[in-house]
Amino acid sequence: MAEQAQAPVFAIQRMYLKDLSLEIPHAPQIFLESKQPTVEVGLDVTGQQVADGIFESTVTITVTTKIEEKVAFLVEAKQAGIFEIRNLPDDQMHLLMNVVCPNIIYPYLRANIADAVQRTGFPPIHLAEINFEALYQQRLAQQQEEAQQQQGSGIIVPGAH
Repeated sequence: MAEQAQAPVFAIQRMYLKDLSLEIPHAPQIFLESKQPTVEVGLDVTGQQVADGIFESTVTITVTTKIEEKVAFLVEAKQAGIFEIRNLPDDQMHLLMNVVCPNIIYPYLRANIADAVQRTGFPPIHLAEINFEALYQQRLAQQQEEAQQQQGSGIIVPGAH
């Protein structure tokens, strides 16, 4: 009797705001500044298995807005999703956890950050779209380059003593 291959499963179980931190360290004086602020955005994507076939993917964004050297506001938000993922090969799991899941989570995160910033009295921050696939490919290339450099450091050159 031949075993039947089980069909792949990918389902969203839940989306949630895992963490939200907002600081305005120089209020109220910062509201009197008239210069244009600079905005720095940091991004991180993580994932973990939480039960059999159940995975959490988390996208973290940190937005630091400064007027000259003073921090106008700092917001960090972690948006997460719980996904049921079963019967997929490892290479597809990596793609799902680093590209597909963050693509699903990110719009929720963008909305939460825009809402939080708007409530501060500052103009809302509308984060740009992110190409998670390009970021994933960059990370893979960087990891391969680092692995090659580590292997290269132990190369024995014939004839060298």
